[in-house]
Amino acid sequence: MTAAGPVALSICVPAYNAARTLAVTMESILAQDEDFELVVLDNASTDETRAVAAGFDDDRICVHRNDHVLPIGENWNRAVAAARGALIKVVCADDILLPGAVAAQLAVMGDRDIAVASSKFEVIDEDGAVEDTDLGLPGLLGPQTARTLMRTIVRRGPADFGPTAAAIFRRVDFARIGGFRGDLVFPMDVDLFARACEFGAFYGGADILAAWRNSSFNLCSHTSTASKLAEMARFHHRLGREYPDLIGAGDVAAGDLRLVRQGWGRLRVRAEAIIRRPDLLR
Repeated sequence: MTAAGPVALSICVPAYNAARTLAVTMESILAQDEDFELVVLDNASTDETRAVAAGFDDDRICVHRNDHVLPIGENWNRAVAAARGALIKVVCADDILLPGAVAAQLAVMGDRDIAVASSKFEVIDEDGAVEDTDLGLPGLLGPQTARTLMRTIVRRGPADFGPTAAAIFRRVDFARIGGFRGDLVFPMDVDLFARACEFGAFYGGADILAAWRNSSFNLCSHTSTASKLAEMARFHHRLGREYPDLIGAGDVAAGDLRLVRQGWGRLRVRAEAIIRRPDLLR
């Protein structure tokens, strides 16, 4: 697609070595029955990511490629910068949108008082089979204040909120808050959504509009539990410092307790596995 005037919606797909799933992701987006542009940013992949993206004959698609691999936060910000839409969705290159997702969220975002909207989601396996469904947005259905959103994210954790693909936000708010902060990778998306709600309400949709892929090749599967928990702790403590009028000390303490329980739970699972398999100690 040749860049022209502004569009209502840009769907951004940052992709790195995503050839095995990118086609399915793009197909799920292009099947949406609304007007939008699809921006795919290949982060200097070494597989066939660029060829997969370029293989679609659809004038809604813009394909870009980095000259070298960028850190994830910088790459996601660059994908949004390449887009023209007043509204933005970011979809990871192994996740999918379900039928009707874009239409449902465009209807919600017609209310200018809504800064960010998201939906419930399901989990799919590497082959696309549904593993679990009707997940996400605990206590966040319908219109919610920034205070409710932030307290829930800190207390319940980003994973309970849902994947990036389930959300939609406004470019103007993205610019106001400086985009994604890539120093903390795993809560990077919900950090942006929480901060964007300085400028409007959050809306949680009850429909299941996106799917997160549980696979052996995504970023989560290659990062230790300890690293994830440490990032989550830094995230909710930072958010508490930045928004003391919205997030109380009790909220941060509740988030800390949740992380401690998750850490102990993970240690217990590993200990039980070692007891059953003593050869793992060799």
